[in-house]
Amino acid sequence: MDRNIARPSGEHRVEFRLSPGDIQAVRFGISPGHELAHGVRALLRPEQHPLQWGWLKQVRTRLPRDAFGLLAQVIGADGYLPDLLTAAPRWDITPEQELAALREAPLPGMRVDLAKMIDRSTGERRDALRRMLADPARARALIAEAWERVWDAVLAPAWPQLERMLRADIAVRARTVTTAGLAAMAAGIHPDVGWGDDAVRVRMRLHSEEVDCLGSGLVLVPSVMSSWGCMVLTEPPAQPTLFYPARGVTAGWARDAADLAEALSGLIGPVRAGILLTAHVARTTSQVAGEAGIAISTASHHLAVLRRAGLTTSTREGARMMHLRTPLGEALVGAGL
Repeated sequence: MDRNIARPSGEHRVEFRLSPGDIQAVRFGISPGHELAHGVRALLRPEQHPLQWGWLKQVRTRLPRDAFGLLAQVIGADGYLPDLLTAAPRWDITPEQELAALREAPLPGMRVDLAKMIDRSTGERRDALRRMLADPARARALIAEAWERVWDAVLAPAWPQLERMLRADIAVRARTVTTAGLAAMAAGIHPDVGWGDDAVRVRMRLHSEEVDCLGSGLVLVPSVMSSWGCMVLTEPPAQPTLFYPARGVTAGWARDAADLAEALSGLIGPVRAGILLTAHVARTTSQVAGEAGIAISTASHHLAVLRRAGLTTSTREGARMMHLRTPLGEALVGAGL
């Protein structure tokens, strides 16, 4: 399975052909593994990733060198990105689920990935990849262990803010679909992405392909760490996927969580800010009250204020009322104020 890098200009393009059934199945997802892979690339070539400099300054001193070295051999600094590092992107996937999928990645597909990387590498990296191909089960275990160690050291601390930005991007684009249609949303993803004649087209650097989505739809995945351009996943049995830069990524995106809470507190008050920041997961009124250290009646009042402002929504599930951030709430906390 191949991902191909989109760069400005060029005559090549990948065209995702969408039937009426595909159009109805276009959906958004996130991928912690994709973010980690591009975080590794940013660490390998920081000069090429200026929007990650704030994050790079925070994580360089806590990088687990051996684990990072192994991941760097697998991922490489550019070009082909092995699919074994990411599960199928979806809205509700967690880093833990992505890691669990990596630990159980099918060995035949892993052999294909390793062979492709060997063809695209030289020297010490090629030798290391050949050793992995000779014992893919052991290599899979080592890669998963390295994934976990590097994630815990460099991305886990930033994941809450990073995830908020990803979900904020999705919220804004989902609203565009509702108000202006799918074509308008697709045309606004990136200068290299366009829509026309029932197809999403992505300009590419080296690769041209026409992909019939065959009724399975297209997954659109925002990315903070690969903020320079688009990538595509086209090879079956993988779901046709377009990775694109998330909105609002600046060099200061990896701000401290306390700074974000303070800024949000200045806008809506500290208690409501705390409730909103933790409302990415549906919770009952009692859970909100317990986490905030306030009475249930007080929590109910704050939730009502947030709901009237359009920042949260409340849905009854049996005897319980569940509270969750709305797209507007996602956009507010994801923008980092």
